Amino acid sequence: MIDILKEIDLCEKESRLLEPERPVLKTWNDATSEYALDFVDHLDEGNAFEQWNGEAFDFSDIPEEGQDIKGLLKILKSSVDHYGINPASGGHLGYIPGGGIYPTALGDYLAAVTNRYAGVFYANPAAVRMENDMIKWTALQMGYPANSGGNLSSGGSLANLMAITTARDAKGIQGASIEKAVVYMTEQVHHCVHKALRIAGLGASKWRNIPLDKDFRMDVSVLAEQLEADRKAGLQPFMIVGSAGTTDTGAVDPLDTMADLSEEYSCWFHVDGAYGAAFKFVPYFDRLFSGIERSDSLVMDPHKGMFMAYGLGIVLIKNVEAMAESHHYNANYMQDAKEASGQNWSPADLSPELTKHFRGLRMWLSLQLFGMRPFRAALMEKHLLCKYFWQRLGEEGFERGPEPALSVCIYRFVPPGRDADTFNQDLMKRVLADGYNFISSTKINGQFWLRIAVLSFRTHRDRIEHLLNTMISAKEDLLS
Repeated sequence: MIDILKEIDLCEKESRLLEPERPVLKTWNDATSEYALDFVDHLDEGNAFEQWNGEAFDFSDIPEEGQDIKGLLKILKSSVDHYGINPASGGHLGYIPGGGIYPTALGDYLAAVTNRYAGVFYANPAAVRMENDMIKWTALQMGYPANSGGNLSSGGSLANLMAITTARDAKGIQGASIEKAVVYMTEQVHHCVHKALRIAGLGASKWRNIPLDKDFRMDVSVLAEQLEADRKAGLQPFMIVGSAGTTDTGAVDPLDTMADLSEEYSCWFHVDGAYGAAFKFVPYFDRLFSGIERSDSLVMDPHKGMFMAYGLGIVLIKNVEAMAESHHYNANYMQDAKEASGQNWSPADLSPELTKHFRGLRMWLSLQLFGMRPFRAALMEKHLLCKYFWQRLGEEGFERGPEPALSVCIYRFVPPGRDADTFNQDLMKRVLADGYNFISSTKINGQFWLRIAVLSFRTHRDRIEHLLNTMISAKEDLLS
């Protein structure tokens, strides 16, 4: 026994190094805070994109003794926060930009320091209540009833998976019925929906890609015909997937008509609004989103349209009991927690996650510190900036996609007697070589198109003007 106690004492002396005294913690805090503030201060001076030079730091070299925080931050600055896309930059205009408002980091910092477990009500009633209240608030903003359920997830991929899994079980799609079940979507639906269908065991179901109209929205007349044809063929129309802001073009499907058809054919109506649903916070877009409140499930990413840092998605599901039926769990060691939760839903019973980071704190703190007014103004600004960009390109002779419904548009220049795809690839290379702004591309009907996604809260008119000047100058240079 004496030998064991001696070993315990020796281990304790070393293990207490993991709990530094306040002066050490303050040194770390001060250095980290200074790094973060310096990073924010210089964002406008830096580029949104830097090509990687091929050098790589060996992060696997873990020392036996602890290192100085300032030296580690230097490594972070030179090796991590330099190359590739800078998602925090207002010049990030490619893909769908993430956010990064500062209170997000503060909320995550406090959540990590206090290490509150937000998976089970019994473990931290207030943390779970905060997350559930954030879900309830979002549901009401989207026109969902107050008794809807949901989950704060890591992003749209997991959120879509939860919705599709719930829909599968609620509609009894299992065994032999899987091969007769039909899912209706468009080629513009985000690829995470396809991924979720496969993971949920629906890879053998029938997937119908409904054609698009001239504005890249689902052609609901064809949807109606396909639903009827499938029903007559003895198949089971199961789920209709609508997009509230596609990644490629920012289109919003005719949600109201899709809701009508979902009711007529007893389909689960799911809306992927990971990018675009947040625009519904702005009354200007009410008509565009008409019908979203009639969906059975809805996904929205606060780390996109609410400008928060990566790692926060929301799934809303009207039938919370069905969600719990698909995701709940029982374990003997959790019997105390089950009894204490009462009528309060625990996130662990509504999602695949058991270990649950306290994501709700970043959302609640951000909304409380700013209020909703700046968020609504920023969303409207991004829409208007994209519309302005679209109009200016038209004046410069660019071919353009539809007028932006939200804050994404596609465009390209078609040079006389030359290959348009190659020309626009060269245009994009010029913009990326400049680096101040980052844009991305896509393929529509086999053609190469450039695209812009204005969603960073730091993107303002000066960035758009710079991109326009770069684009126009590159076009003229290539033509000559």
